[in-house]
Amino acid sequence: MSADKANLNTENIIAEPVAPVAKKIPATLEVHGDQRIDPYFWLKERENPKVLEYLEAENVYCEAVMKDTEDFQQLLFDEMKARYKEDDQSLPYFFNDYWYIVRFVEGKEHPLFTRKFQTLDHDEEILLDVNILAEGQKFFEVGSVAVSPNNELISYSSDNMGRRIYNLNFKNLETGEILQDQIPNTTGKAVWANDNEHIFYIRKDDSLRAFQVYLHQLGTDSSQDVLVYHEEDDAFDVNVFKTKSLEYIFISSSSTISDEQRFIPASDVLAKWQIIQPRIDDLEYSVEHYNDEFYIITNADDATNFKIVKTKVATPGIENWTEVIPHREEVLLEGFEIFNNYLVLEERIEGLLQIKIIDHQNNSFHYLPFSDPSYTVYIGLNLEFDTNKLRFGYTSLTQPNATFEYDMKERTTLLLKQQEVLGGNFLPENYISERVWAEARDGELVPISLVYHKDTPKSAETPLLLYGYGSYGHTVDASFSNVRISILDRGFIYAIAHVRGGEYMGREWYEDGKMLNKKNTFFDFIDAAKFLIKENYTSSKHLYAMGGSAGGLLMGAVINYEPELFHGIVAQVPFVDVVTTMLDETIPLTTGEFDEWGNPKDREYYDYIKSYSPYDNIEAKAYPNILITTGLHDSQVQYWEPAKWTAKLRDLKTDQNILIFKTDMSAGHGGASGRFESLKEDALEYAFLMKLENKINGK
Repeated sequence: MSADKANLNTENIIAEPVAPVAKKIPATLEVHGDQRIDPYFWLKERENPKVLEYLEAENVYCEAVMKDTEDFQQLLFDEMKARYKEDDQSLPYFFNDYWYIVRFVEGKEHPLFTRKFQTLDHDEEILLDVNILAEGQKFFEVGSVAVSPNNELISYSSDNMGRRIYNLNFKNLETGEILQDQIPNTTGKAVWANDNEHIFYIRKDDSLRAFQVYLHQLGTDSSQDVLVYHEEDDAFDVNVFKTKSLEYIFISSSSTISDEQRFIPASDVLAKWQIIQPRIDDLEYSVEHYNDEFYIITNADDATNFKIVKTKVATPGIENWTEVIPHREEVLLEGFEIFNNYLVLEERIEGLLQIKIIDHQNNSFHYLPFSDPSYTVYIGLNLEFDTNKLRFGYTSLTQPNATFEYDMKERTTLLLKQQEVLGGNFLPENYISERVWAEARDGELVPISLVYHKDTPKSAETPLLLYGYGSYGHTVDASFSNVRISILDRGFIYAIAHVRGGEYMGREWYEDGKMLNKKNTFFDFIDAAKFLIKENYTSSKHLYAMGGSAGGLLMGAVINYEPELFHGIVAQVPFVDVVTTMLDETIPLTTGEFDEWGNPKDREYYDYIKSYSPYDNIEAKAYPNILITTGLHDSQVQYWEPAKWTAKLRDLKTDQNILIFKTDMSAGHGGASGRFESLKEDALEYAFLMKLENKINGK
C-alpha cells in the first residue's frame, strides 16, 4: 500500500482564503400561483462580465483552498498518465478492402485515424491527424470520421468549443485535399449514400435539439442542401444511420418513450421515404436489416423488457411483425447482432449482462461464461454477416478492458487485445471485487458493486467512495478504471450503487426511478450508503459520494435529505436546478425530457419536482465537504446551475466545511479535450478526497 498521503502538506497554512460572495439580485419566479425567489437567477447571463468575474473568482478560491495539494495533484496526474500506453492503438478491423486503426503517438493528445489496404503488412495511410487540426485550439474534438463507399473520400466533424455542435468537412484521400464543402451546426454524424456523391447529416435547433436531416451533394454550397426531414415535435430527436447490410439508410425519430423509423435504399437518395411503423405513445422500436427482412427490437404488446420480431421489407408495419425472441419477465433484452448462421443477444439477468448465441439451423443456444461477481460485457464491432466469429468486449472492476474473438461454431475464445496498465505493479489478483445487496426502505434490494485492494480492511476507519447515477435508464455497469487505481492503492473502497432510474434490474427498475417515482433513486442511494456503514465497510466519517450530470442531481438531493451521512461529495456538472430548467423550453434538451422528469407546467409534477430539486431545497444547516465542477460551454447542464447552487449553499450552510467550485472555461459537458488533459480533473477530485482523509487523520 502506498503512503503518499504524506505528500499532502496541510500544515504551515498562513491564512485561510476568503470565499467569493455572489451578489443577490432577487428574481420572482411564479407558476401555479406559487412564488419562488431566486437571488442568483442573474448568473445565467453568459455574456455579463460580472458572471465571468464570479466564475473566475470561484476558480481562484478553489485553487487557493487546494493549494496545499498542488504537488500531490501533480503526483496523481503523473502516475495516472504513466499507466497509459502513449503509443497505443485500437484493434484493427477490416471493412471494404481496408484495415482501419486509430492510434496515438507518444507525447500527443489526439488520435490519428489510419488504414492499410487488404493486409496489415501494407503501408499505413493516415486519413486524419487530429493533432494537426487541434493546433492552437484550447478545446478540440473530432466527433466522427466516415469513409465513402468507394474508399476515396472521408467526412469528419469537429467541435472547438465543447458544446457538441460540430462542423462537417471533407477530404479527398487520393490527393490529400480538404474540400471546400463545409457544413456548420451539425450533430457531427454523416452517412454516405452508396453513390459516393451525397451524404445525409443532422442540424440542431436553437435549443441544440437534433431536429432536421439534410442531404448534401459534394461540390455544392451547404446553403443549397435539401431538407429531407423536419421533426416538428420538440419532444423528439432525430438520428440517421446505414444498416449493417449497407442497403438502407434510416432516419430514426425518438423521444424518451416512442420511436418512428423511416428508410430508403442507400443507392437511391431521391427515393420516397417509407415508415416502418408510425409513432404511437409508449411504442419503442429499433431496426436492423438482413436479407429481405427487418429485425426489430421492441416493447410492443406490453413487452416491458423488450422482444425481437421480424417482418418483410415490403410490408414493414406492426400488423406484419412476427415474433423471433419472446418477451420474458426476468430478462431485459438490450441488443442483438445478426449473422448468417447465428443470432446473438445481449441480455441482462438479475443485473448481470449475458451474451446468448442462437444457432439459426437447429435453434439451439448457449451463453458465454463469465466468472467475476460484477462486470461489463458487450457485443463489439461485427461488420460481416458471413462469419462464425463474434467480437465482444469484456471488463470488470479488476480486469482491464479486453476484446475477444469467439468462434460460435467451435466455441473457442481468442484474446485479441487487452488494455495495458503500465507505470507500476498492477496485478488483477491484488484487488477484490464483490457484489452485495442493500435493502431499500420499501423492501427492494439494491445491488452494489465494490472493489478494493486485498490489503484494505473493512472497518469504520476505511474510506469508501460511493458512485451513483440513476436516470434515463442508463446503467452504470462495473468496469475497470486505470485512474481508480490511485485511490484503491491508497486504502479506498470504491462502490457503485445500481439505484432505480437505471435499468440494472430490468425495465421496471427504470420506471420505478423516474417521473413521480424519482425519489426512489435518492432513497436507494441513501439506503445503500447506510447498508455499507452497517456492514462495517466504512463509517459516515469516511464515506464519500460522487456523481455527474443527472448523478449530480443525485448528489444534491441526498445531501439535502441526509447532510450528515457523507463526509464529502464530488458533484460533476450537476443538474441541480430542476424546476427552473424544466420550465424553460429554450434551454437545450428540456422539451425532450418531460417523459423523464415530468412537465412542471402540470401542477402535480411541479410540486413533486420542487420537493426534491436540490437548488430549491437548500436550508440553513450543516452540509458535508463539497467539490463542484462544470464547463462554461456545457450543452447538457448549463454552467449556471452549479454556479447558482454553489452561491446558495455558501450563503445558507452553517458549517465550516470546504465548498469549492471549479469551472473549466474552455470545455463543455465532457470536460477537457485531449487524451490526458481530463486526468487533471481526476487528480483534483482525488486530491480533494485525500485532503479530507488527511484532515480526519490529523495530518
